[in-house]
Amino acid sequence: MIVALIVACEVAFWVLLAAGLAFRYVFRMPRAGLALLLCEPLLEVVLFAVTAVDLKNGAEPDWRHGLAAVYIGFTVGLGRSTIRWADARVAHRFAGGPPPVRPPRYGAARAVHEWKVAARWILGALTAAALLQAAVWYVGGDGRTDSLRAWQWRMLFVVGVNLVIAVSYTLFPKKRPKGEPERKPAKLD
Repeated sequence: MIVALIVACEVAFWVLLAAGLAFRYVFRMPRAGLALLLCEPLLEVVLFAVTAVDLKNGAEPDWRHGLAAVYIGFTVGLGRSTIRWADARVAHRFAGGPPPVRPPRYGAARAVHEWKVAARWILGALTAAALLQAAVWYVGGDGRTDSLRAWQWRMLFVVGVNLVIAVSYTLFPKKRPKGEPERKPAKLD
């Protein structure tokens, strides 16, 4: 049941996003669109509540409960930037907005961009790890929490990978090829 709910939440995320942006830009009803976009966090609240009730009713903690925590964590870390990414593209396509800003490709500006991307992923991983720890405490420490602990190690791996990527762009910045014109600096997310 938990996996089906996770899939339903993911589908509902994209449906709400599409509907919210359609109301905002296609139907010219920005308040209705905003209301739909603000419903996005309710999906995570429902998933969190159902997972907690499932554990409270004596379900053995397994990979599905860990996956629910990871899904919620990464929605916290990446959800807002995903919505802003989609919003910029739909505004450009349907509302005459400016073209979406592309990330910088070279030098310190690219390193800063990569650190911001890493920060979002790390926020998601740490949120997931905290939810997993809360689940461990909620269930109790009688040894039935190995699958939840395994997810915590995976989140630590995600943090490490993102740090390595960001550090590599800082220590070894990509240089602009000779003859390529410099783009104007863009506002970074």
